[in-house]
Amino acid sequence: METNTAVMVRIGELWLKSEPVKKQFMTALMRNIRAALDAKDLAYQTEEYRGRVLIYGDAEKIAPEVARIFGIVDVSICTTCGNSPEEISSAAVTLAEKKLKAGMRFAVRARRQQVKGITSQELARIVADAVWEKIPDFVVDLDNPEYELFVEAREYGGIVYDDRIPGQGGLPLGTAGKAMLLLSAGIDSPVAAWLLMRRGVVLSGMFMDGGRWAGPATKNLALDNARILSTWSPGRNFPVWVVNMEPFFDAMSAACETHYTCIYCKRFMMRVADRLALKGKYDALASGENLGQVASQTIQNMGVITASVKTPILRPILTYDKEDTVAIARRIGTFHECPGDTGCRAVPKKPATRSDIDLIETQEAKLNLSDLIENAATTAELWIARDGNISQKIVDA
Repeated sequence: METNTAVMVRIGELWLKSEPVKKQFMTALMRNIRAALDAKDLAYQTEEYRGRVLIYGDAEKIAPEVARIFGIVDVSICTTCGNSPEEISSAAVTLAEKKLKAGMRFAVRARRQQVKGITSQELARIVADAVWEKIPDFVVDLDNPEYELFVEAREYGGIVYDDRIPGQGGLPLGTAGKAMLLLSAGIDSPVAAWLLMRRGVVLSGMFMDGGRWAGPATKNLALDNARILSTWSPGRNFPVWVVNMEPFFDAMSAACETHYTCIYCKRFMMRVADRLALKGKYDALASGENLGQVASQTIQNMGVITASVKTPILRPILTYDKEDTVAIARRIGTFHECPGDTGCRAVPKKPATRSDIDLIETQEAKLNLSDLIENAATTAELWIARDGNISQKIVDA
């Protein structure tokens, strides 16, 4: 069997599922892989095996794209060959000659699956002996090697590689339902979005545009968050509804007790999101709320906010420290060093950290909430982010 260069994709959690679920998840994963490579106009061929996917094409370009796809443990540029010890050893020597030098600490990691006549330990020894003949005087160090060779003998062939690009883990996008996310210009909600996508949830965003009640950089920054998030779901639309919140702010500031402004505001956001989610048949709402981070995110206030809708609300960063959230934001590209003015002009000087639902409902009764919600939902702008680009879509009346 001749040798070829391929990208090997390792699958993790998917293989813990039942066979029917596993098949469903693998179908979604392969669809996402193809969408990502098609979005980059890369030519490729795929082969699917148990726990492995092999992708043939321009490996240097394919590998980093595939490593961003949810549901993948890691990715390696590898050499494929026959599964005999001799063929695997030959491929391993060719690879080792490029990087292994005399005196370096060296280890072979071998795996065997459904190949008879040899154990994994024997395969590792045979490969190490073959490498020694070409590059003598290396030091065997299984605990702290400077250079590692990974060899696999499987029923469909041999695989040899010496590097593993970390993947994102999680579950394939599209395997865990749909959610409507309250997307902001801040750090938290894009991270919440990414974490949900990593667990297979397909998202649409809803940004509440405060108009003159918000800093001038707010809308553009929120849309940029959506644009960046779309790069984590290549070949798939990331819709964002931009809702005009000025009429609500105007009505609320004129009629309601301002001490509870943040509670009214968040309940209104949830209701508009719920209205849009109902129309789009979403399974849940989602937000970047974090326990105790601001006044509206105490247990008591989140309980009052949750009571505003019947649709489940997902809060993936509820217990995260801010440093952890910032670290993820930096890694996924949604952290903005100089965000500009994104402040909210409606926030009171002393926002309430505890609220009573009866009091809140009494204050809300001063507003024509049903009309405000309906108007906000029906006049929302629709923006579509896809593959790192975003533009407004004209919605027919």
